[in-house]
Amino acid sequence: MNAPLNHPVPLLELDVLRTFVAIADTGSFTVAAGLVFRTPSAVSMQIKKLEEILGRPVFKRDARSVSLTNDGTVLLGYAKRLLSLNREAVSKFVAPDISGVVRLGAPDDVGERILPAVLRRFAKTHPSIAVDVVIDQSASLTKRMEERSLDITLLTCQTSGIPKGGELLLTEDLVWAGAKGGTAHLRTPLPVSMWEEGCAWRSGSVEALNERGIAYRIAYMSAHTAGQRAAILSDLAIAPLPCSFVGDDLVALGEDDGLPPIGTYSLGMMVRPDADAPVCAAADHIRATFDAFAQTGQLRD
Repeated sequence: MNAPLNHPVPLLELDVLRTFVAIADTGSFTVAAGLVFRTPSAVSMQIKKLEEILGRPVFKRDARSVSLTNDGTVLLGYAKRLLSLNREAVSKFVAPDISGVVRLGAPDDVGERILPAVLRRFAKTHPSIAVDVVIDQSASLTKRMEERSLDITLLTCQTSGIPKGGELLLTEDLVWAGAKGGTAHLRTPLPVSMWEEGCAWRSGSVEALNERGIAYRIAYMSAHTAGQRAAILSDLAIAPLPCSFVGDDLVALGEDDGLPPIGTYSLGMMVRPDADAPVCAAADHIRATFDAFAQTGQLRD
């Protein structure tokens, strides 16, 4: 028979676990501090306290990076489950009981890169609301809103081109994306991968090339982000992309590579004027998500 414990097991504070998960997700104490609305020094103190309670380190830190230890990886699973259970418990008492269906439109790039995290977060806070998603070009999504076949839509557009009645969610720099070690940007005429006519990314890049007098040819055309990435990674062409698209497998090309700056694009949102409670809840969630994304560049589940 096991002997009773002489001392109670210490309790892990949810606030500290929230900070721990933010650091694990972002790989940065500074970025995580912004997400949890604390100073970096306060975040460091929280993690120090957590490691003292557990009696072992949860992060490996050096001058350039932060990563989980083996014990930290184990803790991460528990922390996310505890935070999820807390959200579920609290929502039973303080969250409004809203149910219904929201018809949401989004362009391909948002649907691939951002929307999955947005929907996962929304499902946790509003499990009784179903979201039907339509992926299409921004012009078609605007038409669907006019026809009232959508409740909310996200739109990519030029900085000054948010439709009447829409609201600005995000403004982001566009860059020329190329393959790491690629040579496509050195060829003449310049091979460029483009979206179809009417795309905000296409119009800005074409204007920049024409103003600089750079000869180019459309080497690849696709309305889907996956197709654009395939063209870039195979070094068939370079393409204009938001700076947040450029990851480990792509590089941003600029003036040093003989390419002109493109400028920015905007992401807007339109909401049905007579929106009901489920639609308003979804719209508020999207606003909050993009506020955080604009400040940190991170989307958290």
